[in-house]
Amino acid sequence: MLRAVQPWPRTEEEALAVQDALRSRVVHEDGPRAPTTVAGLDVAYSADDRRLAAAVVVLNTADLSIADTAVVRGVPAFPYVPGLFAFREVPALMDALDRLTVRPDVLICDGHGLAHPRRFGLAAHLGVLTDLPSFGVGKTRLVGDWEPVGEQRGARSPLIDSGETVGAVLRTQSGVKPVFVSAGHRIGLERACGLTLRLAPRYRLPETTRVADRACRDSLS
Repeated sequence: MLRAVQPWPRTEEEALAVQDALRSRVVHEDGPRAPTTVAGLDVAYSADDRRLAAAVVVLNTADLSIADTAVVRGVPAFPYVPGLFAFREVPALMDALDRLTVRPDVLICDGHGLAHPRRFGLAAHLGVLTDLPSFGVGKTRLVGDWEPVGEQRGARSPLIDSGETVGAVLRTQSGVKPVFVSAGHRIGLERACGLTLRLAPRYRLPETTRVADRACRDSLS
């Protein structure tokens, strides 16, 4: 399932080279029409930022029940460098993915895919390494600008960076702040937005993010 990157980058220059090499492997396609299972991925950090817990929770798309969970505790694998944040979290998330007994049809990251300064955020990175359809749902913008989004659930506006559409600003609940959806690997923006709405029947964030966030935070407490 996983395509390991060995040895793991130690410097910013090495990480940039890996990022460039992996970005060329991103596949742009529509993605699955009706995935049976979806996985939420999230990472929580200790107060001193020295420890982390990475969680992957697989949900059944039909009723949002939990099908499988894996949580890994560890340490950040790379220093904090803007644009290279994925290198801190990918090893722990890959370890958690490898411990699953249920293979998810789609990965949904708490982060970004193409909506990234180098067009290769966490969702794209994990998608390439696993070759699973993947996209990101971010709470905040990383790059790009957008026109005002309508107040009704389902309203959206293109997220534009340097003249390129890199994602969508999507209102998942009427009158609530929107989220930032961007494709990662093997899934298009249209399907990613549709699935995000399906997975967010009551709250701003999709259930995949909510349950994964709870799992990794509970592991650190």
